[in-house]
Amino acid sequence: MVVPESQDNKLTQSGSAGWRSIPSLSQLSGSPQHVNSNGNIPSVNAGLYHEPREYSETDSLIPNELYSGSRLSGSTREKDGGHSGAPAESLCSMVLQILVPFLLAGLGTVSAGILLDLVQNWDVFQEITEIFILVPAVLGMKGNLEMTLASRLSTAVNAGKMESTREKWMLIVGNLALKQLQATVLGLLASLMATVLGWMAEGKMPFNHIVLLCSTSVSTAFVASLLQGVIMVGVIIGSKRMGINPDNVATPMAASFGDLITLALLKKLSPFLSTEFYPYVLYLVDLCYLCLIPVWVSVSSKHPATNILLRSGWEPIITAMVISSIGGLILDKTVSDPNLAGIILYAPVINGIGGNLVSIQSSRISTNLHLNYSPGEVPADRRNCHNPCHTFFGSGANHRSAQVLLLLVIPGQLIFVHTIHVMKGGHTLPSPLFIIVFLSASLIQVFSLLCIADCMVHCLWRKGKDPDSYSIPYLTALGDLLGTALLSLRVDTLILIYIFYLH
Repeated sequence: MVVPESQDNKLTQSGSAGWRSIPSLSQLSGSPQHVNSNGNIPSVNAGLYHEPREYSETDSLIPNELYSGSRLSGSTREKDGGHSGAPAESLCSMVLQILVPFLLAGLGTVSAGILLDLVQNWDVFQEITEIFILVPAVLGMKGNLEMTLASRLSTAVNAGKMESTREKWMLIVGNLALKQLQATVLGLLASLMATVLGWMAEGKMPFNHIVLLCSTSVSTAFVASLLQGVIMVGVIIGSKRMGINPDNVATPMAASFGDLITLALLKKLSPFLSTEFYPYVLYLVDLCYLCLIPVWVSVSSKHPATNILLRSGWEPIITAMVISSIGGLILDKTVSDPNLAGIILYAPVINGIGGNLVSIQSSRISTNLHLNYSPGEVPADRRNCHNPCHTFFGSGANHRSAQVLLLLVIPGQLIFVHTIHVMKGGHTLPSPLFIIVFLSASLIQVFSLLCIADCMVHCLWRKGKDPDSYSIPYLTALGDLLGTALLSLRVDTLILIYIFYLH
């Protein structure tokens, strides 16, 4: 439903206790003392449009009693740009909180790119080229799982849901168990998707390649998910204790260092499984992971929030995996072309940075909606998403963060390109024309993703779906696809221009 900006206040002042909460809209019929700014008793449904809802994951994550105490009046929303419920932060504070993890995470993507460039000539990667189809799918899947975990826990922290020790650990354990389940299932699906796409491209697929892909994908996803999940919990709890908004820190750290950890595991496991454990122990490895599925289901079903996601949270991450696999097919074709093989060094960088920046914006908008609006409500100016410029032009906190994130693209990518040059021993300095092509592709990618995120998060919230679980998988998968496609297309164009110039 749409909430007009002039909606009645939801907080009143008490002389003895400061601000006290007023019951939510669903309770107003029993609260005749509640009056609006005109002194009239409002109708429960006055001025509100109700969207039909299948369910609301948000109700379990942040209960109604917390909504009523943290959601602000229309006038307060207008003054604070719709971000009053989140921790107060100045523009300088926001920039610093975003910049430091952005640069650290960027180093993670640079390292991932160098690692991928290193292993592309290994025997197992040359023999089983479908691994290159698997790489974006596994990286995208792991990034989605880590960032949705980080976004959900960041929202819970900002909403005060982790103050109680018992509730905090129930939420953490339930989310980690859910993530292990999703990593196992999606690791298997990613290998099957790589198998199908590889078969469609090559016209054949040996059975031993299929078994190796499945074992490598599931093992990598499972181990990486466990390691990164523990790290993310530590980052979010540490951010809370230091007074830093975890929305600005957790999601980029989850994305980029996740890429490095996942690629490192893939690098180690692929040759190891192909030589030492082939063929019979590979079946036992897969069977062991599958036997753990009932354990993860049992643990994750204990908490209401993860119990709902256990049934409804599969659609976005599976769809995102399919989209990332298409990006992987583009990467596989790119690597097989000698003229384009060099851009594999930059593919994780453009994909990782785009995913980092859009995940920050998505998490911030989601937290704002969680704290200021009920599921199904959106601000009056978000009824439609026809004007992409609305994302960047405005005085609200989310407008300012979009501006900051877009402005970080060019200087950030220049730093990362130079870092690649230094880490490769000074032998990979790209031409000025390639740098222009790379920067333009990255700028188009991030601009598009920020516009899509602004529209998608509000639309999902209006439908009663939790953006923390739905938006980030779609956005990061689109980032992988856009980044790989734009980079390949622009390098292709650059080669054509160069050939034309020679002739």
